[in-house]
Amino acid sequence: MSKKGGDRVKEPVQVYLDRQDAAILSNLAKQTGQSKAEVLRRAIRQLAQQELTGTKKPGWSFEVLIGSMDDGPTDMAERHDFYLAQHLEKRLRGRTRPG
Repeated sequence: MSKKGGDRVKEPVQVYLDRQDAAILSNLAKQTGQSKAEVLRRAIRQLAQQELTGTKKPGWSFEVLIGSMDDGPTDMAERHDFYLAQHLEKRLRGRTRPG
């Protein structure tokens, strides 16, 4: 991607931010020395890299387990694979097949 402004087609986008998000954007722009537009562009690229490339932060799979079962078994740490498989099978059985 070229860094020269004349080499890229730019599309104007209007975004409405609440006060908290606007303050975050302003603070990021000040701290990085970038324009607000550049901060937004970088944020979009970073989000796309995380979400679209399949890159996930370490430990992301634990989020599936946390809170997934009420009153869970006391041997969850020892038999976590078994319980996860059991939980996922129940979820899959609950889905209907398209047709």
